[in-house]
Formats: sequence, structure tokens, C-alpha cells
Amino acid sequence: MDFEEFVDERVLVSHDTFGKKEMKIKVVEVSDENTPSKWKFGDRVKVNKILVTIKHLETQEVEEGEFDIQEIERELKEKRHYTSTNRWVPTNDIKNGYITSSRHTSLISDAAALDYITF
Repeated sequence: MDFEEFVDERVLVSHDTFGKKEMKIKVVEVSDENTPSKWKFGDRVKVNKILVTIKHLETQEVEEGEFDIQEIERELKEKRHYTSTNRWVPTNDIKNGYITSSRHTSLISDAAALDYITF
């Protein structure tokens, strides 16, 4: 492994408020849609599907679930007439196929609003 490819695991993992769970998000599918305003926001990709892995630290139990963010966003627009997801992720925030923890909340916000995920 080259030094440029090395990613500290702590950058990829986010924790819940009580420190009892860890979450990691892997990119499963991205859209081929072109980035609007590339000059303003830089290189970004639109994420369609993610794999969320949650580890319960007290019991070491691991849960995994695949989420179609595009479909969840559509469902939330129909049911609640709004959406909060920003599926455009800067390419710098994707490391070895995983999303950095700073982007976790924006990717799972609609799924949390529909109670598909609690974290």
C-alpha cells in the first residue's frame, strides 16, 4: 500500500451522541450526472446508493443495510413535501470507497426522518 492510499480509520467512522455506536458508510453506486457549478464547488459525485454499517460497541453486534438514497429522497418529497439530503459529495471526502464521517449526517438525514435508521 502506498502512503497516498493510507486512510486513518478514525476519519471514516462517526459515533453516536452517547458513544455506544459507530457508523461507517460505503459508496455502492454513484450517478453519472454532471456536476453543476464545478468551478464553484469543485469535483463532486452524486451518490445514489450506500451501505451503512453500524457497530454496537457494548455488544459488538454489527448491523448492515443498503440504502437507495435517491429513492428515499423521492419518498420523503412525496410524504413530507421536503428533503434535506445533499447527495453531492466532494471526491476528496471519499476514501477507499468510504465516505468520511463529516458527510455521514447529510447522507442519512432523509432515511432518519422516515425512521429507516436511528443513530
